[in-house]
Amino acid sequence: VYQEQVMLLSQKLAGFTKGEADVLRKAMGKKQKDVLDKMKPKFVEQASAKGHDAKKLAKIWTDWEAFASYAFNKSHSTCYAWIAYQTAYLKAHYPAEYLASVLSNNMNDITQVTFFMEECKRGAIPVLGPDVNESKSGFTVNKAGEIRFGMAAIKGAGSAAVEEIIKEREKGGVFKNIFDFAKRVSSKALNKKTMEALAMAGAFDCFPEHHRRQYLEAPDGDITLIEKATKYAQKIQQEEDSSQFSMFGGGSGGMAVPMPTISPMEPFSQLQQLNVEKEVVGLYISGHPLDQYK
Repeated sequence: VYQEQVMLLSQKLAGFTKGEADVLRKAMGKKQKDVLDKMKPKFVEQASAKGHDAKKLAKIWTDWEAFASYAFNKSHSTCYAWIAYQTAYLKAHYPAEYLASVLSNNMNDITQVTFFMEECKRGAIPVLGPDVNESKSGFTVNKAGEIRFGMAAIKGAGSAAVEEIIKEREKGGVFKNIFDFAKRVSSKALNKKTMEALAMAGAFDCFPEHHRRQYLEAPDGDITLIEKATKYAQKIQQEEDSSQFSMFGGGSGGMAVPMPTISPMEPFSQLQQLNVEKEVVGLYISGHPLDQYK
């Protein structure tokens, strides 16, 4: 099981010195075949002289060579076992929290994320898509024990924007709608590309009055919801700036900026929605293209 046992056996069977036993261990650990080959005749010769059967010695050496391809020392094995024990305990008693932290640690490796998402599915732990009203930058567990996708896992949502969204939400409470969101989150951190990435990943699905397609597309002659929200936020900012410079101040002199109207349009099909989702997250979250054929 351990390299140390081979060291001890070589001393007992063939009278190796402690130094020679350590050379043997090193050759095994570093898979130095030439060093092992040189030591074999010495081992067989010295052990035979002590009355051991040559056939058995050859068998022992062959076993050692096989063992050398994956030999552990005792202290390394202990560390492995201790970590395996701790993580198994966490996975058994806090499966959602454990998997959320593993997902956060592997956020930049889509193969690993996909693997651990499958593990969540196997353990019947729901993984919900990103949400500007609930997500943090990494994967987290909500009050219902579900894993919530981290906003930093969205391609195109920069870390500065994610930090700004979280900071504003913690300061002023949840965002009421997309216009409230655009108005409150600093436009310096939030550009059109970031807004589009958030919409594609479903981070605005918490605002039920609009669907994903409205953020990204518009009927002929109209502009998208993202552009309308950005312009609305800019107008409010201009109003606030001009009212600060007005003679009376206080902002009451400024006209209230009217909420833009949004043209109704057909939402994305499930397949279209999944495809835009996969584009920015790297995998399907809200479903799977083959679900309808289950």
